[in-house]
Amino acid sequence: METHSRPVTCTIAGSDSGGGAGIQADLKTFHQHGVFGTSVLTAITAQNTLGVQGVHAVPVAMVRAQIDALADDLPPAAFKTGMLATADLVGTVADAITDHGWTGYVLDPVMVATSGDRLLAEDAVEVIRTRLLPLATLVTPNREEAEILTGAAIEGLDDAERAARALVARGAGAALVKGGHPRHEDAVLVDVLFDGHAVHRFTHDRIATRHTHGTGCTLSAAAVAGLAWGRPLVEAVGDAIAFVGRALAGAPGL
Repeated sequence: METHSRPVTCTIAGSDSGGGAGIQADLKTFHQHGVFGTSVLTAITAQNTLGVQGVHAVPVAMVRAQIDALADDLPPAAFKTGMLATADLVGTVADAITDHGWTGYVLDPVMVATSGDRLLAEDAVEVIRTRLLPLATLVTPNREEAEILTGAAIEGLDDAERAARALVARGAGAALVKGGHPRHEDAVLVDVLFDGHAVHRFTHDRIATRHTHGTGCTLSAAAVAGLAWGRPLVEAVGDAIAFVGRALAGAPGL
């Protein structure tokens, strides 16, 4: 194994042919944070800014082979998972993470694309709950994903806090539930983080833009970069939220 002057990071996720989400967004984010980004491709998607036209899952043996190859030469200081698609794939990734002892894991439980297209099989949800949550340093669901993972509706900040605590109770080291009042067009949004000890609320202005595709991928990748640089978790999360805000504010029209 070589030594590297920059920390190595990894994204285990799907490819977005439109370049706005998935491994493309993750690798761009890693680069902007000065870390060395590697990737494990889990699926090929045909998608653009209008939606997802097709999904082809990478065979689980090939996913495992990619992880094993990185473990032999480029083990990450921190890493994330995004789109995993099937229960078999979730189990394979969980086995590989455990076998190689990887830490600094940010679980982005990708279930539905911004366009509304479903990206996770129904039977994979329970495998995420039981196999991946206990391995995660941080899990970063949006409201809908947090509701699915916890089985409880989220209508406001108190509900978001309860969901974050519930995810930590299921084994995650920390949980960030994104958007305090996502059912309403509030001028201010609140992301709720429970780090296992205390609740932290990150308040930020809603940015009037339709260019929100890939924001979840970008946030989790930015958090990975922060952890890889050795930043405390709460600081890494706050920096990641601020990074996404700046990206949205400066997003060009397509």
